[in-house]
Amino acid sequence: MELISVAAVAENGVIGDADGELPWPSIPADRRQYRARVADYPVALGRRTFESMRDDLPGTVQVVLSRTEREFDVDSAHHATGVEEAVSIAESRGFDRLYVLGGGAIYELFQPHVDRMYLSRVPGSHEGVVTYPEFDEAEWDLVAEREEDGFTLEEWVRRE
Repeated sequence: MELISVAAVAENGVIGDADGELPWPSIPADRRQYRARVADYPVALGRRTFESMRDDLPGTVQVVLSRTEREFDVDSAHHATGVEEAVSIAESRGFDRLYVLGGGAIYELFQPHVDRMYLSRVPGSHEGVVTYPEFDEAEWDLVAEREEDGFTLEEWVRRE
């Protein structure tokens, strides 16, 4: 199972504000590329991130991580308590990859296990309380980088 983290990250590492929203204006090109990337796969996300996306859920299956057992009124949503259970849910549905979509605690939980990262680097420093976890670049290879409209998309692969 390949675990892939997808995040939009400001220059100062911020990914969200206190309300769980992006602290910068929407970047339509980033939203399109991210949605297209995860469209046919399961996604792992925290309960608050799931709730904030309920009107337009990403992925084919949503694995919602929460310490509290929950049921959801969305057929595609499944509860998990940790990384192993999230992976098991995705594998049991025949998938070979799972995209990690946040929030901050979920990125932190999955970071030691992630094989690949797609990071949309948003210009500027932004105010916020949620940050993407720091990682040791010596353990990763930057395999692709391209300028897009309003952001730079980076693809990182963990070294063997």
